[in-house]
Amino acid sequence: MPEFKIKAYGLQELELLYFPHNTLASASIQLKRWITLNKNLCMILTEAGYNSGQKLLTPRQVGVIMEYLGEP
Repeated sequence: MPEFKIKAYGLQELELLYFPHNTLASASIQLKRWITLNKNLCMILTEAGYNSGQKLLTPRQVGVIMEYLGEP
């Protein structure tokens, strides 16, 4: 498996990387649940400029998610 590269990702693309065997809707719900339940991740992600409804994640935001959830 190739090494995960931190770069800008579409939110749907990242959701499917974390949950490749789920439907897009299910992957979306699950990743958002993981983010919401982790208060520190939520706080740092917001500080990195994340807004609810955002479709494209910056490399910094992807790095923050990886720091808390691990590599997809």
